[in-house]
Amino acid sequence: MEYTILAIGDVVGEGGLAHLTQCLGPLRKLKNVQFTVVNGENVSGIGLTPSQADALFRAGADVVTLGNHTFKRRQIFSRLEEDPRLLRPANFTARTPGRGWGVFDGGRGVRIGVLDLIGRCTLDFNADNPFTTADRLLAGEAPTFTLVDFHAEATSEKLAMGYYLDGRVSALWGTHTHVPTADAQVLPKGTGYITDLGMTGPIQSVLGIRPEQSIEMFLGGLPGPYQEAEGPCKMQGALFTLDTETGRCLSVEGIDIR
Repeated sequence: MEYTILAIGDVVGEGGLAHLTQCLGPLRKLKNVQFTVVNGENVSGIGLTPSQADALFRAGADVVTLGNHTFKRRQIFSRLEEDPRLLRPANFTARTPGRGWGVFDGGRGVRIGVLDLIGRCTLDFNADNPFTTADRLLAGEAPTFTLVDFHAEATSEKLAMGYYLDGRVSALWGTHTHVPTADAQVLPKGTGYITDLGMTGPIQSVLGIRPEQSIEMFLGGLPGPYQEAEGPCKMQGALFTLDTETGRCLSVEGIDIR
């Protein structure tokens, strides 16, 4: 039986959240999507609040993943402990609140594992090795499908993880860089892969923030709080068609809804 998974790239700001709320439901219906994973770590610019998490779930997210901005909003800390649908990177130290792995009911007897990992190449903080963390968490009994959001800066690290987990997970996608890549594919052993999903947020922006602010930073100006760009938004991500009998990916299709 074919089963469709939708992965949505980093939602940026209230504009991105509003666009997701408007577009996600119709897309799910149009593409017969049975399960949706949304990266929500930038809804507050940096971080996510509990009310914003609620909005993502109401819009149609089954699981919300986070990344390097996970702990920028302190009010989310208790929610990370309480809500198994909200995942922070599994290779953060165990002293941090929350979890990075969960298994969820996908309907029709399907069980879906979702693993959130963060890369270490150019992301400058103390995280455990994502490769060995994946080995440890994937060692038990496998669900019908296993999905991985690898929140990482370097394309080489994302590609290496894709090949490392090829055949052991059903789909792996990259987040964090906010720019969609043109390499959606099924890897040799059956894992669906794309290096980066892109983002859900303002079209005329630099990674979701005002271009003028980004330019000023690169010119050497003083940094300041992120200022969300205005104007029309896009919703970017990928659709993975999976086979419930084998757990393998049959096809990957990038999406860009404007």
